[in-house]
Amino acid sequence: MGESMNGGEIVASVLKAQGVQHLFTLCGGHISPIFVAADRQGIRVIDVRDEANAAFCADAIGRLTGVPGVVAVTAGPGVTNTITAVKNAQLAQAPLVVLGGATATMLRGRGSLQDIDQMALIRPHVKWAARLDRVAEIVPALERAFLIAQSNVPGPVFVELAVDLLYDAQTVRSWYAKSIDKPNPTFLERIQATYIRYHLNRLFSGAPHTLSERIEGKMPHASMAQLKKARSWLSQAKRPVMVLGSQVMLQPNRVNQLVQAVESMGIPVFLSGMARGLLGANHPLQFRHKRSLALKEADVVVLAGVPCDFRLGYGAPLRRAKVIGINRDSHDLNHNRTPNLGILADPHDVIVRLAKDWSSSPLSQWIQTLRQRNDARDQEIRSQADETVDGIHPLALCIELDMHLSDDSILVGDGGDFVATASYIVQPRRPLSWLDPGVFGTLGVGAGFAMGAKLHRPDADVWLLYGDGAAGFSIMEFDSCVRQGIPIIAVVGNDAGWTQIARDQTEILGSDTATVLTHMDYHTVAEGCGAVGLLLDDIAKAPEIFERALSESRAGRPVLINAIIGKSDFRKGSISM
Repeated sequence: MGESMNGGEIVASVLKAQGVQHLFTLCGGHISPIFVAADRQGIRVIDVRDEANAAFCADAIGRLTGVPGVVAVTAGPGVTNTITAVKNAQLAQAPLVVLGGATATMLRGRGSLQDIDQMALIRPHVKWAARLDRVAEIVPALERAFLIAQSNVPGPVFVELAVDLLYDAQTVRSWYAKSIDKPNPTFLERIQATYIRYHLNRLFSGAPHTLSERIEGKMPHASMAQLKKARSWLSQAKRPVMVLGSQVMLQPNRVNQLVQAVESMGIPVFLSGMARGLLGANHPLQFRHKRSLALKEADVVVLAGVPCDFRLGYGAPLRRAKVIGINRDSHDLNHNRTPNLGILADPHDVIVRLAKDWSSSPLSQWIQTLRQRNDARDQEIRSQADETVDGIHPLALCIELDMHLSDDSILVGDGGDFVATASYIVQPRRPLSWLDPGVFGTLGVGAGFAMGAKLHRPDADVWLLYGDGAAGFSIMEFDSCVRQGIPIIAVVGNDAGWTQIARDQTEILGSDTATVLTHMDYHTVAEGCGAVGLLLDDIAKAPEIFERALSESRAGRPVLINAIIGKSDFRKGSISM
């Protein structure tokens, strides 16, 4: 693209053309031109305290917008620090573009600072990975990365950008000036200089590339015959159930069409993952409890973007029902339980098309049966909140929190026992308002997800539900939130332990080794970062504390509530392995 061009400026131009509004990073000399150019071109650069959290931020953006989130990390440790986050995005099928710095092209494999084989390390965890050798390759490679990240089954991609591809030609040539312009060079030095000149000329050679407009991802579609068969089965079913997972949310801009389709079909629905909140709170078609029993009794079950993994008992509850599987991923479509009708297609698209000209018999009796069970279990759970524990009962805390959620709240879950407990109580109020790691069950997503969500929807109240163990992974990002004006609210369920593990470990193995924490002053840590820290040690104080947290957050200050909760047996025996 010409020797006057800075490779970082080229990268930033592609990002801007693809609708990227935020670039997440932790600074490093290998990648400085990228984030400096991005800032100058109007892309907001968010710098964090750990590269994994930068990737989690970008992951959240990708899930909420459909536009791949972008993270730029420096060479070596910068790239390795993202691996868990990249794997989480892969398993969660979230569109993510990772830009990794690297040593200069001429120094690869020669022992320069932070030079490792990054491609071998990251390739198994991404849809596509590319190592660039010339500046002219930047535009086509990045545009291909955006296409692949969001097409068919979305996921992470990786583009390695060597440091000499990012700085301007004059600067790069100056790095080698002493090797090229030696006085009275020897024969070998002349050969070396000739090679260096050739290498540099090649590095900056090539025709300029025109930037493409916003690239849309490709997705598979159902055939008319498949739609006809599915519609026939469902319209004749007496006890149908739909289970909607994260994949139904891969078209965020069309979510209202999905809501209308689900409502027009009138089929009972269980929501999971990113689909939580699709129908708001307390919708007559939505059920939260006794899902396995409903699946065992159903005559037709739609699994829309949901694999038969541990979350569905590996398909065991579905042995009697006709199963209509809808999934973009052929592996997930047939995992553990081959569907009677398998549709390799986008679940959102299929449901919207199924709902057109919908006609079926009322399901009032079946819905009433499910509602009675659901409400009875809900009452049972809420009654347990009155049990005495040493501290605030976690159920009571979650009930109080749910009462303080506005219609424009986003919930982020990062933890084991406390977050799982909250999922029984706390109800997202609208679509695209729940974020959790997904099937990988990764601890540490919290601050990154919450920051990404708040940046995308700055007027929303973003609540981060932290287990006290999980808080340790990313609590220092409150410094990032303070520095950059990202006023999230975190609630730490502090029971001084890795309770989800300890509960069963202690009973089965007779030891609490490695599961004990302390009632640490997490609120003081947040205060040390410049945020507002609040201690909640009495449920009677909860209304006042939650109201203050909302007031402080809406005034622009990040808040952390350290809630001292007791240990309960609510989720005894629920460890997932």
